[in-house]
Amino acid sequence: MLGISLWRGLLGLEDTAIEDVVYDAGGTLVVHVRPMSRRRGRCGRCRRRSPGYDVLPRRRRWRTLDQGTAMAYLEADSPRVRCRSHGVVVAHVPWAEHAAGHTHTFDQQVAWLAVKTSKQATTELMRVAWRTVGAIISRVYARAQAQALAVSGRDGLDGLRRIGIDEISYKRNHKYVLVVVDHDTATLVWAAQGRDKATMRSFFDDLGAQRAALISHVSADGADFIAEIVAERAPQAVLCADPFHVVGWANDALSRVRIDAWNQARALARTEPKALAGWARRTQVRPGHDRAKQLKGSRFALWKNPENLSSQQQTKLEWIALSEPELHRAYQLKEALRLIFRLPIEQARPDLEAWISWARRSRIPAFVELQRRIVRHRTRILAAIEHGMSNGLVESVNTKIRLLTRTAFGFHNANAMIAIAMLSLGHHKPALPGRK
Repeated sequence: MLGISLWRGLLGLEDTAIEDVVYDAGGTLVVHVRPMSRRRGRCGRCRRRSPGYDVLPRRRRWRTLDQGTAMAYLEADSPRVRCRSHGVVVAHVPWAEHAAGHTHTFDQQVAWLAVKTSKQATTELMRVAWRTVGAIISRVYARAQAQALAVSGRDGLDGLRRIGIDEISYKRNHKYVLVVVDHDTATLVWAAQGRDKATMRSFFDDLGAQRAALISHVSADGADFIAEIVAERAPQAVLCADPFHVVGWANDALSRVRIDAWNQARALARTEPKALAGWARRTQVRPGHDRAKQLKGSRFALWKNPENLSSQQQTKLEWIALSEPELHRAYQLKEALRLIFRLPIEQARPDLEAWISWARRSRIPAFVELQRRIVRHRTRILAAIEHGMSNGLVESVNTKIRLLTRTAFGFHNANAMIAIAMLSLGHHKPALPGRK
């Protein structure tokens, strides 16, 4: 009896009777088990007691945690039951999920390793393929969600008040995942494949109308589909435009002006004579060539904040102010827009109007177009300044997801990648077997 209790503790088994332990010729440990009487005769899907149907002729094996250097398996009969809801299915076993080939303890350890360690360490230590790890992670996350819902009645979306929404690319050919982050707990609370209205609606479907009515603030980039669905499902929420993205629009417009200036300089340089040799080259005047050379290295001087410029970059800006007046005006417009987000709302509101008027009259096509975009998002921009909301926390989560995405290469589908992100950054962090 002591040996049976010892094996049950080593294997982390509950509601399971151990019949025999065999060490076969191939060096594999096989533990013959059966469910306790109170866990027998239940549907493998819904766990409802059901009448027996038959017993499959072959016994079934489940991979469990290695015992020392030996791979270990649980082996048991495979009876089937007739469920009122699911028809004829294999009966439930207490040590593994339905249709899984690994035990709960094995799944837990694989999930913990996948979240905490590298791909190579996980596969070599557990002696499984990486695609198998993806299936296990999806299974562990689904089980954690079901257990949390059964124990506390909560699905991780309760108590949301201020949320951030963004999309992140996880694969080539415009494959995206939409993520929702709780600003108050800095936790990833929801993620799904897609970047459209249907994906956004699925979040609010999971949230429900009652909880959606409690959302007070939503931070997002300028995606219109997010704004439209938020206005439809949570009209009371204040939608805030992310300052980082707004300044990013200005940087994009500035880059277009810089590239246009560089192309003009290159076109002029092509009309100039070739460079002379020797001392004559020092006295040769080639304004187009010199202008293009100066503009080529100006990107970071124009993008960086003035307080972070090096002395060489400051010199570059001084040259731009003297030689490229339109590019310098574009730089001033970008800086003026960036500084508006540092002002109190009482001062930011008139300053934003003044900036829009300045950009409209600038005769710089990229910034004329930008001011139209700013006008469309003016209410959201002012809301972000007034409430101090940004997507900085969401971008931080996205950075971590990008690292996980790199690790997740080789998974069969996006669901496994989403599961590892939720296990790493969400409420259901995996634990090692036997630890609380």
